[in-house]
Amino acid sequence: MFITLKDGQRLFVDVVGSKLALEGARMREKPTLIVMHGGPGFDHSGFRPDFDAFADVAQVVYIDHRGNGRSVPSDPKTWTLAQWGDDVLNLCEVLGIEKPIVLGQSFGGMVAQSYATRHPAHPGALILSSTAARMDLAKSLDLFEQKGGAEARAVAERFWNSGTDEEFDTYMQVCMPFYNTKPRPGGAEAQARAVMRREVYRHFSLPGCEIHRMDFRAALRRVACPTLVLAGAQDPITPPHLAEEIVQAVDDKLATLRIYDRCGHGAFRDEPALVLGDIRAFIAGLRA
Repeated sequence: MFITLKDGQRLFVDVVGSKLALEGARMREKPTLIVMHGGPGFDHSGFRPDFDAFADVAQVVYIDHRGNGRSVPSDPKTWTLAQWGDDVLNLCEVLGIEKPIVLGQSFGGMVAQSYATRHPAHPGALILSSTAARMDLAKSLDLFEQKGGAEARAVAERFWNSGTDEEFDTYMQVCMPFYNTKPRPGGAEAQARAVMRREVYRHFSLPGCEIHRMDFRAALRRVACPTLVLAGAQDPITPPHLAEEIVQAVDDKLATLRIYDRCGHGAFRDEPALVLGDIRAFIAGLRA
């Protein structure tokens, strides 16, 4: 379905699970889990069906960020982390969501950091998965070279520096397989059904664009809710030292770090039972 934000932007939203659970003679209210995709330029479909399974403990709300996936058309001038972060707040206001658990994967984690540092009283909890407060592309290029030799490094350099359609396609073929440590069951089907907006990637990721300037490390001190940070030890694009930086920046009474030795980017893709189990335990702990 689509919702309309206060500035007139339409966002695509999908919901799995009820807000109220039948529990004998009473109705039990479940928290709302907002799940935010990576990219930029992708859509929410890559989370499914994995995160649908949380519908027993939360109402799961998927969104396609402004300009991404199905949330088009939009003005490229509004493709900023500040606006994407404000969109999370505005979405909650429109839908009447209070104290959400906000999960952001990769680029979605950057949006989650924007939201939580701009509106620290609003989230009930954060789950930051395979993301960064600031990028370390020099380290990522080294890691691609370690995993795929000089060719992988050269392909990654072209992707981050010019990003033509041909270079984008080559990056998907050569470098993306190194993001994770094992093929994902159903991965080909997941890739086929995804909606990709390359213009948003170029707007955000090429030289001089916001991904090269962002740095949430100082602002993360404003985070005021429990925060679970997840990282894969084998992740070449948001390596684990960047997750450690996030945890160091957030109040140490609020932040928990999980690094998974045999996992890459989006650890839940490589070890779903383990990682999704840790997320489930975190959500359960919020009620304790």
